[in-house]
Amino acid sequence: MTELKLTNTICQKARLARDPRFDGLFFTGVKTTGIYCRPICPATSPKETNVVYFGSAIEAANTGLRPCLRCHPDSAPGSPAWMGTETSFRRAMLLIEQGALQQHSTEHLAQRLGISDRYLRQLFQSYLGISPKAYALYQQCLFAKQLLHNTSLSITDIALASGFNSIRRFNDCFKKNFALSPSNIRRQQTKSQQPGCRLTLYYRPPFDWPHMQRFLSHRIIPSLEWVTETGYGRTFRYSAADKDDIQGQFEISPIAGKHALQLTLEINQPKHTMIIVNKIKQLFDLHINSVEIDKQLAQVLTPSLIKPGIRIPGVWSLFEAGVRAILGQQVSVKAAHNLVTQVVDHLGDDFSNDKKLFPTPDAIAGSDLSFLKMPGRRKTSLIEFAKWYITHSNEIDTDRSVLNDITQIKGIGPWTLNYLKLRGVKDPDIWLGDDLGVKNALRDHQLAIDPDNAAPWRSYLTFQIWDFLSRQSDTR
Repeated sequence: MTELKLTNTICQKARLARDPRFDGLFFTGVKTTGIYCRPICPATSPKETNVVYFGSAIEAANTGLRPCLRCHPDSAPGSPAWMGTETSFRRAMLLIEQGALQQHSTEHLAQRLGISDRYLRQLFQSYLGISPKAYALYQQCLFAKQLLHNTSLSITDIALASGFNSIRRFNDCFKKNFALSPSNIRRQQTKSQQPGCRLTLYYRPPFDWPHMQRFLSHRIIPSLEWVTETGYGRTFRYSAADKDDIQGQFEISPIAGKHALQLTLEINQPKHTMIIVNKIKQLFDLHINSVEIDKQLAQVLTPSLIKPGIRIPGVWSLFEAGVRAILGQQVSVKAAHNLVTQVVDHLGDDFSNDKKLFPTPDAIAGSDLSFLKMPGRRKTSLIEFAKWYITHSNEIDTDRSVLNDITQIKGIGPWTLNYLKLRGVKDPDIWLGDDLGVKNALRDHQLAIDPDNAAPWRSYLTFQIWDFLSRQSDTR
């Protein structure tokens, strides 16, 4: 079993208190019933003598326990407590959850991680006692179970949406992992099914959703994105390994009384649903443990200045993040917003009902951008970036260090590269010390900080400084 950093005493207290901050950090196996649960399970708490704790759901399943049908362990947030001990393993798990082994082989995944296939397999045997492929299949089954609980999709459609090409393979894998058949789940969940694809995405509190929505709303591109009273939505395009042009739209908003977001998804290629849902989770930073990050930041900033639960609002694609960063160079947020809006309106493909998709690299590379009122050298930088991306997009997939080469394009410097990494890659350790807003906050409010002490969470320090500056402006 993976060594659990949380002690049994801590787990017991969290379980009895149903503390949502520990949701996904451990799972409770009940020997008398043969099931495993999340620490927030609403069922009557079992005696401690009948309980065993696990660092992950898959470990509980490997001992023969089946998932609870009340708390749905398949819906628990990711990032168990022990994930930080091995960078390559942590990144491999995240890539698999995003569909890496649905689209490629383990050899390709190992290459992308910069390690050998043999070492990748050793990591999974060491931490979980299974192969990477077995872990991928388990994740597919977890996602299928969510769809069975929460949607009215047919079992056949759910199998395809979860990445299975064979219904028989889906049924066999599901029974092996959960000791239940998909039809068993469906019969017990008929009253809770929702039309279409609506999913509940849980997170570990705290999560400052108003900050997330406010940040995104200030940068909304009207034909691409929209905001509701409490939610956010947008169109998207995603290129899969099988060359499918995946298009769709989603809306997401908080659920009152729960540490969760409600996702409504429309997609033209349902077989890629799992990949898109996991990308949306990454977009809204649902995997992180805010408590631990804020604790680290308290060593740099005065605790009273820290806003609990600030997360990184992502950008849908690396290319879109790069375009937004280039258009945001040395101008205000409002000016950058206007430029991005013009690019989308002129070069974005039509989606539906006056909505558009973000322009492709080919569309920008093939345009003279004459409609943009900005210096010609910046237009050239944008076109050259689009051409560079077309040439290197496959290479980026296996080697993110290639991104550093964009600074060789005239007009693209460290700020642009770091902003792309911050919001496009979701790199957690980017300090934008040369950002004008950060500089002003540090100077005007005499914040003497050493950002190195915030590593490996300097991206969150950057957002805390931006939020502090915004709050100071609101009080003037």
